[in-house]
Amino acid sequence: MQQVFSKPKSMKKDFRYTFCPGCDHGIAIRLIGEVIDELGVREEIISSTSVGCSVFLYDFLDIDAVEAPHGRALASATGVKRARPDKVVFTYSGDGDFASIGLAESMHTALRGEKITAFCINNTTYGMTGGQLGPTTLMGQKTTTSPTGRNQDYYGYPIKIAEHIALCDGTAFSARVSLDTVANINKAKQAIKKAFQVQLEGKGFGFVEILSSCPTNWHMTPEEAHERVRNEMMPVFPLGVFKEI
Repeated sequence: MQQVFSKPKSMKKDFRYTFCPGCDHGIAIRLIGEVIDELGVREEIISSTSVGCSVFLYDFLDIDAVEAPHGRALASATGVKRARPDKVVFTYSGDGDFASIGLAESMHTALRGEKITAFCINNTTYGMTGGQLGPTTLMGQKTTTSPTGRNQDYYGYPIKIAEHIALCDGTAFSARVSLDTVANINKAKQAIKKAFQVQLEGKGFGFVEILSSCPTNWHMTPEEAHERVRNEMMPVFPLGVFKEI
């Protein structure tokens, strides 16, 4: 039992937990850390993370990292990978960072088929900056900048990130997973490993969208937030693999 619950070697021994209670970022980062160790690439890893809750990745993983401006993680990662093609490069972003402020960088990195692995935490809001409407905010969802709820005439529709990335010719793997149950956490880990493997095999761009709860900005308990992921997010953002080469 001690081995089952031991901390991955890639994770720092001493750190201050920087996420809100019930946030799924901690689970996602642990899964990434476990996969890095299982693949044996810790010493070859370079990560790029930009502004948002995702920036706290540096507090948890004991790996080389570059901090990028908001939305520019994949632009920074592209430079790193092209300068050091021998390294294993990945990005970790929120949905606003990846699919709004950084949408051009994200799409064109996939279109170019950069051999990079990217993870996007989709919690349907800008978590760090106050819970504003984001690119994946659901129809009718109330946020600090859509107090009456998202409507199509004013705000348009939420973007389905994994499906859009799958359409890019340079994408080798695109999937959407969730962290709401143990079974889905195990499937998420498999997708995370596959996204790294397509980079290691030189196939192209690997991407995983991770549905995550945000109890603080949703004004819910952690249990209620996971129910929302299942009952409201998954019907709009179905889980699955959308492209695999």
